[in-house]
Amino acid sequence: MAGVRTGVLLGGGLMFWMVSSGPLAPYRQALLDRSAPQLVLVLGGDVDRERMGAKLAGELDLPLLISGGSNREYATWLVQEEGLEPQRVQLDYRAQDTLGNFTSLVDELQQRDVRHVLLVTSADHLSRSMAVGQVVAGSRGIHLTGVPVDCKPSCREETWVKRWGDWLRAVAWVITGRDLKDAAVPDPEGN
Repeated sequence: MAGVRTGVLLGGGLMFWMVSSGPLAPYRQALLDRSAPQLVLVLGGDVDRERMGAKLAGELDLPLLISGGSNREYATWLVQEEGLEPQRVQLDYRAQDTLGNFTSLVDELQQRDVRHVLLVTSADHLSRSMAVGQVVAGSRGIHLTGVPVDCKPSCREETWVKRWGDWLRAVAWVITGRDLKDAAVPDPEGN
């Protein structure tokens, strides 16, 4: 009985440390953060997302970051049509997929002390995006609030395999700093 009690106490103490100041502290901070949004992040792939993000950024007087969106000329024209000043808009084309949308930006957002982001994407993409984003952004203490963009009639439900696969890739990225997709491809710098 004493061994069980000791195990429970040690396990509880370990869990308390992990959540309070250990490796899970940023996730706890992100989940509990109730600060006002500081940025609108649009996951590219659809001009309706960009339009909604620009409109939201204008209404809330927030900076806009579009990751992997439409071509630069169109995106620039679109945000000007919504009345946003160019200095409030960042277009980023480094991402190749949903995981890359977050991994290419999250450290920069953390350095800018961004704690709360409005995540704009299509309604059929929101569940997977939030799962991936909560892992990656949460690892840096950044809270996400999802903003779905209606995609009817062209919505396509994503498979559970795609959702879980991308979530696992996100977890692996947080642990290793590398995407599982790239694990089979040797790093040219030997890292």
